[in-house]
Amino acid sequence: MSIAQSSPSQRAQETALHAHKTHLAGLRAVALLEMTKGVLAVVAGFALFTLLHKDIGDVAEKVIESLHLNPAHRFVQAFLNAADRVSDKKIVAVACVGFTYALIRFIEAYGLWHARAWAEWFAIISGSAYLPLEIIGLIRHPNAMHWTVLIVNVLVVLYMIYVRWDVIRHDDDRVTKQSQGRYDLTAGKK
Repeated sequence: MSIAQSSPSQRAQETALHAHKTHLAGLRAVALLEMTKGVLAVVAGFALFTLLHKDIGDVAEKVIESLHLNPAHRFVQAFLNAADRVSDKKIVAVACVGFTYALIRFIEAYGLWHARAWAEWFAIISGSAYLPLEIIGLIRHPNAMHWTVLIVNVLVVLYMIYVRWDVIRHDDDRVTKQSQGRYDLTAGKK
């Protein structure tokens, strides 16, 4: 069946597919980034589970000693005090949040890898939601890591907006051409 003989929904799918094919490499790069974030969250979750049934205060003291940090420093003291308040329930809760975050990242990565519009919209929304937190983090602690995270996130959000705009623009062009064709047919000008 040629494009001229196909239904409007088939033409819309073909137009969207063509627009997504032009962006497939970029979408897959973003998908790999999201997959990496998910893997890191899973690793962190399992790392937290290794701390179950251990005295977190002792673990924190060993970390302080191995890093040769001054235990009298106020930040080190705050770290040690926080470690003393950690319970097994809190560890499990944080690990479960990490696994849920990873699941969301994996679903988004799947959608982006397969150029799904819902995943593109989700990437725009979720990426934009983190921007205020990243800006606050950068203001409080300006360092290379905060700058890198902010710049990468801004680039991803802007790219996803561009992809959605391009797909919508191609779809609008198709609708315009289709409506002009109908007008020409009804007016007998074809």
